[in-house]
Amino acid sequence: MSLWSNRIGDGLVGMNLRVVVEYADPRSAGPRSVVVKLPSPDATSRATGIALRNYEREVCFYREIASTVDIRVARCHHAQWSAESGDFVLVLEDLAPGVQGDQITGCTVDQARTAVVELARLHGPRWDDPSLHEHEWLSRRSGPDDGALLAAMWQMMMPGFLATYGTYLSPEAVELIDAFGQRIAAWVDGRDGPTTVTHGDYRLDNLMFASADGGYTVAAVDWQTPGHGPPLGDVSYFLGAGLLPEQRREVERRLLDEYAHALTRYGVDVDGAWLWHHYRRDAFAGVIMAVIASQIVGASGRSEAMFAAMATRHTQHALDLDSLSLV
Repeated sequence: MSLWSNRIGDGLVGMNLRVVVEYADPRSAGPRSVVVKLPSPDATSRATGIALRNYEREVCFYREIASTVDIRVARCHHAQWSAESGDFVLVLEDLAPGVQGDQITGCTVDQARTAVVELARLHGPRWDDPSLHEHEWLSRRSGPDDGALLAAMWQMMMPGFLATYGTYLSPEAVELIDAFGQRIAAWVDGRDGPTTVTHGDYRLDNLMFASADGGYTVAAVDWQTPGHGPPLGDVSYFLGAGLLPEQRREVERRLLDEYAHALTRYGVDVDGAWLWHHYRRDAFAGVIMAVIASQIVGASGRSEAMFAAMATRHTQHALDLDSLSLV
């Protein structure tokens, strides 16, 4: 058997390698290629991945949760994490000839519909499942001090964020960010309703779509931030930056209805007014990600363009929905 590899994707916290496998026996049933995921070679990003338990969580997701939900993910051949070093390795199904989404350019309405309906296949199977509390590694913002801790982190990251991205934002967006910073603890503490398994970073760069040559209709990758929390954060986060604002305004209510309909196959019936309220309120999930994540991962030309797109679209999303009035 022989191997050769090349790096794929633009992982901010991890590094992905496509490994082509040549078997001594050409009749071998083993995969012809796999994707190997490792810690980022960038020291800042690697330190972030260890400190925030991203590497541990991704391994645990594939070991403990992936088989209990219906969302399409890559088949996992091997998953290992070291508590001593913080390092990890995943050997995953190669999703080629599927193609990665592009957070900067956005997606089509049809792709957005596919992605939102697929989220119901993540959220529905474990909707309000009390056994999720047994997985202590899942990310949560439910502790008595979590709101205050996030508010403190926000204030620490804001100067650097505005120094880099302030010029991309409208005056109204900057005002929104400042005002939300004063209410962020209340936003965290006021989140309520049913909980389920969440992706935590469900955006185009972390989705693979079918190409003309084949592949799954859609598959979700990068499970470094799985959580146990309110489901609408994933939905609002995806639509807030996955579609350009003009597209989103036209279709977001319809896509929410399709998400709700997809949940019914799991016996989940959500009220339309409740759905819209929490979708609006959770527009801030994307604003938080843009501000904080942009400051704790290694910088590159593409990452700046990506975070600029996220910041402008997520703040516009919250402005369009008057999300601040719900905090």
